[in-house]
Amino acid sequence: MDSFPKRDGNHVPLSPITFLTRAASAYADRTSLIYGSTTFTWMQTYQRCCRLAAALQEMAVSKNDVVSVLAPNTPALYELHYAVPMAGAVFNPINSRLDAAGVATIISHAEPKVLFVDYEYIGVATEAIKACSTDAPPPVLVVIDDQDKPTGARMAGADLEYEQLVARGDPARYSPRDVSDEWDAITLNYTSGTTSAPKGVVYSHRGAYLSTVSNMIQWGLGHEPVYLWSLPMFHCNGWAFTWGVAACGGVNVCIRVPTAANMYAAIAAHGVTHMCAAPVLFNILIEGRRERLPYPVNVLTGGAPPPAGLLQSVEQLGFKVTHSYGMTESTGPATLCEWREQWDVLPAPERAALKARQGVSALSLAALDVKDLKTMASVPRNGATLGEIVLRGSSVMKGYYKNPEATEAAFRGGWFLTGDVGVVHPDGYVEIKDRSKDVIISGGENISSVEVESALYGHPAVREAAVVAMPHPHWGESPCAFMSLKDGASEVKEEEIVSFCRTKMARFMVPKKVVFVDQLPRNSTGKVQKLLLRDRARALANNNEEHLITASRL
Repeated sequence: MDSFPKRDGNHVPLSPITFLTRAASAYADRTSLIYGSTTFTWMQTYQRCCRLAAALQEMAVSKNDVVSVLAPNTPALYELHYAVPMAGAVFNPINSRLDAAGVATIISHAEPKVLFVDYEYIGVATEAIKACSTDAPPPVLVVIDDQDKPTGARMAGADLEYEQLVARGDPARYSPRDVSDEWDAITLNYTSGTTSAPKGVVYSHRGAYLSTVSNMIQWGLGHEPVYLWSLPMFHCNGWAFTWGVAACGGVNVCIRVPTAANMYAAIAAHGVTHMCAAPVLFNILIEGRRERLPYPVNVLTGGAPPPAGLLQSVEQLGFKVTHSYGMTESTGPATLCEWREQWDVLPAPERAALKARQGVSALSLAALDVKDLKTMASVPRNGATLGEIVLRGSSVMKGYYKNPEATEAAFRGGWFLTGDVGVVHPDGYVEIKDRSKDVIISGGENISSVEVESALYGHPAVREAAVVAMPHPHWGESPCAFMSLKDGASEVKEEEIVSFCRTKMARFMVPKKVVFVDQLPRNSTGKVQKLLLRDRARALANNNEEHLITASRL
């Protein structure tokens, strides 16, 4: 039975790029993408991607070269998810919410050969390039004008314009490169993790393919959906739905900014059936509408677990919510809270509490478990015993780019260690109880507490600082800074600290609350007891305290 050789006809490397080729054949005349008054069919999208891939090859972009992009959810960002791998290169979507310093850090590390920049981010990009600390030559700069309403903008120092690059590509001369090995890298996505330096997470073609199929099946992304891009495509490649919508011949509805007006207008105009969102968007959706939708819209959410009451409110509007859990290293969702029919008869609060759990393993994983890391034994399924969530499967990252030490530390005994602490309920569903890495998830963005603390220590009045997550009614979580001041600095106020932080980091990372204490609580080994600080931050949020606390006894 093992004597059969692999042949071209029965063994093809798995790659999500094949979904576009299929869409161009099976759904050639069906709308692929809508952006304002701009629309494309799947055949047009395929042809544009082929031309762009050809243009990149003409620019000497080849295997393992990195091509970066800084842009909101636009047709160009969607097309680059295909065109860059079709040229044989590695695609790097940069978080468009970062400041120039954050973008510079990524560019310096990734050393992209080409950098595509949306016209709206011209200032950030040029400042970032000037601040780059690398000996590599600067990337070729390509400006992306608005495809729906061209502004005629040209970036100072830009080498090319996006539409001109697409137009000049010649697929007859430079055809899309075949994927020879499904283990080859397809994308490079950066995550802040828990240190001040972001880590570059490398995905394989195989992992991206399997994650795409897994998400489609478990969430129920059926035939010809209409998908609204409320989730940034730079987030784990849009949780793999940049490829998934093509796989089922769906329609991509792109909006630059996910405001309530933009989202509800898109839902009404295009018949949106599916969308992904961090819990922060629930508040925007709730505040922007009172009446129930005329038909249900499926929403996949992730990030900080949404409060049960928030889930109830958004579902009363007609949104059908599925909760997931994952991270950049797991190519997006690693678990989904698959709904059980028997739960339909439960009272609304109980249903919402069940829905807020992180759920069961993604189909793309070989296994998911919660383990005691000292013994690597699985914790009992009692919903109470804590352990670390661990993963195993082809959808887990290849590793951290240029960081073998961090890659080695992330794996142990055949498992990937998530750094998240959770429990397993008797029904097998996982629920997160804490984050061992102290990552704060605010509006879907991962914030490193260590990075914020490092910035706080730069203030001349700060003696010691610790940052933890505080529940926030809009963002899900927000940074809360506890600090003690140096002698003679008692006049420093919360507003001064917040203003200082705004000059040192991206706006979404700035603490929403600053609490002054005599000293930080520490254990016998001198480590800050962040659990106590989190409890205090939770109490402050629950009590809605707005005044400064100058001598908290923690």
